Amino acid sequence: MTKPAWLKVLHRNWDLYVLILPVVLYFIVFHYIPMYGVQIAFKDFIATKGISGSPWVGFKHFTRFFDSYYAWRLIRNTLGLSLYQLAVTFPVPIILALLINEVRGTRFKRVLQTVTYAPHFLSTVVLVGLILTFLNPKNGMINLLIVAFGGEPVYFMTEEGWFKSIYVLSDVWQNTGWASIIYLAALAGIDPQLYEAAVVDGAGRMKRMLHITIPCLVPTATILLILNFGHVMSIGFEKVYLMQNNLNLETSEVISTYVYKNGLVGAQYSFTAAIGLFNSAVNFAMLLVVNSISRRVSQTSLW
Repeated sequence: MTKPAWLKVLHRNWDLYVLILPVVLYFIVFHYIPMYGVQIAFKDFIATKGISGSPWVGFKHFTRFFDSYYAWRLIRNTLGLSLYQLAVTFPVPIILALLINEVRGTRFKRVLQTVTYAPHFLSTVVLVGLILTFLNPKNGMINLLIVAFGGEPVYFMTEEGWFKSIYVLSDVWQNTGWASIIYLAALAGIDPQLYEAAVVDGAGRMKRMLHITIPCLVPTATILLILNFGHVMSIGFEKVYLMQNNLNLETSEVISTYVYKNGLVGAQYSFTAAIGLFNSAVNFAMLLVVNSISRRVSQTSLW
């Protein structure tokens, strides 16, 4: 009896399937099975009756959210902060990788990479603690410099207009070095013969970068940009929440912190599940749209 083609492939590559099995199980257990609970977004969840026993209410919670005073402010803050972060933090690792790639001294390059990678390993709590210390209006390093040059202390953490910039710039400092690793890996995979041929043709360092290095980075950068758009509405909860206070809430309140306060603290599980589902739907739609545009424009896409 002839074996099916898929069984032959499975038998021939069994070791690869065993290698990927833990990852598949992780996504099944922690991402797909929990999707059963998404239905509470369409129910009035009652803990004593469980998910299946709670009554269906349709789009009641979605309507409540979009009719609320906070809805569009939350969407505006979340989308604005995410796009601001993407616009600033996406190109910086590429620039850093290009600069590191041009360094010829091996020892200096290793020191530079270590220094830029190190902030990534700081916990969010420690990072926010450093931010609060440096921006302290009385004895923070930044305000001491401002006063030394004849200015007045700035209350950075209590002024709404500073929140987004502080969030994004601190993220640049913490994660740029780590994010540049994948670009350095892509640069390491470029065929050295391309550079040798360019040198023979008389191309200088800048022309080699413009016509060889950057074009070879474009496919990697495109894929990462698509993935970043896939969670454009998913601003990290911890850092925003730790940087929040009552005076900057107008610009710092995003969907993730609102869901925490009303869902876990306020026990409005169905209402916040509806908000979370809307958030995920927007992310998924953005991923499809950006992937489709990239496939048509650059022939590079996730699928």
